Amino acid sequence: MAIYFDAPDPNYPLPPLNEIPDDDADKPKETYKLTTTLNGFPAIIFGTATFSRIYNEADHISGVTPLRAARLALRYGLNAFDTAPYYGDSEIILGNALRALRPEFPRDSYTLITKVGRYPTEFDYTPEAIESSIARSLRRLHTNYLDVVYLHDVEFVADEKLPRRGGNHVTALGEEREQYGLNEDQEGEIYTDKDHKVLSAVKKLFELRDDRGVIKRVGISGFPLPTLLRLAILIQKRLGKPVDLVMSFCHLTLQNSTLEQFKSEFGSRAGVKQVVNASPIAMGLLRPSPLQAHPAPLEIREVAKRAVQLSDEWDVSGTGLPDLALQYAFTRAREIGVPVAVGLSTLEEVHASVKAWHEVDAEGLTTKEQWVTRVKNVQDLFRDVQMLDYSWASP
Repeated sequence: MAIYFDAPDPNYPLPPLNEIPDDDADKPKETYKLTTTLNGFPAIIFGTATFSRIYNEADHISGVTPLRAARLALRYGLNAFDTAPYYGDSEIILGNALRALRPEFPRDSYTLITKVGRYPTEFDYTPEAIESSIARSLRRLHTNYLDVVYLHDVEFVADEKLPRRGGNHVTALGEEREQYGLNEDQEGEIYTDKDHKVLSAVKKLFELRDDRGVIKRVGISGFPLPTLLRLAILIQKRLGKPVDLVMSFCHLTLQNSTLEQFKSEFGSRAGVKQVVNASPIAMGLLRPSPLQAHPAPLEIREVAKRAVQLSDEWDVSGTGLPDLALQYAFTRAREIGVPVAVGLSTLEEVHASVKAWHEVDAEGLTTKEQWVTRVKNVQDLFRDVQMLDYSWASP
């Protein structure tokens, strides 16, 4: 199906700002304001796939809650927003909210992150599509520049070069380097025409960054860490310059923390300046009601259910496991220096996220024996069925 980048966008009108509630719930708690930054990013990045029908109903995304959530985040210092054309109307809703908030938060007070290449109906990595996609994103987000643009979900277009799609891929850094295309003598090796498509797309993004200034930083995003590492190395070798960022998801969680092993490799071998972690609750796996179509194998989903039951022992409200998962992800991210993109829908979720970061960063939560025991007990559930650090096939 063809993508019509110049087609009219859906309309999501907002009431005047003075008619939108600005109550106590819209005010930040001063103690929890974010002060930690990593290469210009706040410790938490606001993931806005939630501003779409993927995660929320039409009434939610067409109302004022997205604006109120974004405003509260900005008031907390959570001033980076991650969106994408693939996320339905997320760019439109985010752009409308930020435009309405400009009297309080001008454009230079926040970081805008979007993506190109993946769309609701197909992938298109051609330079022409990328040019059109960037123009549309600029229009939807009401800006003349984008702080970060990722080439979205590269594993679906490139050669994955994986000896197995599911499993613990840390062996790609050791005894199985050759099978993953990660030997030093394989650096810069192109396996199929698929890799050329990725190189061509990144070259276009570099042009938009270096020659035209409409992009400030260029990255690649996706799921399998070995594929992301191989492509980051390939880009540096073949194009003569590195991507600025790499983002992976579900790889710094209670179930899988293998990003810790890969993180340094992106810098030392591919010149990547910043690695970003997304989806600390593993695409909702670590919630009481995960997505029915979650891509994890049945064994992992069954263990996650048992972890939810275990968490009821310390919190019957149903937030025990998600809270622990977020705290754990923040703990490990703080240790290795990576921002965490968290999908947020409501004021309550914004408050909860910055509270979790404060508990980790300022209150010494991770030194408390009870917390350490809870983490161990949950991880032991996955370890007992050989599913700790298991990466499923790309969703």
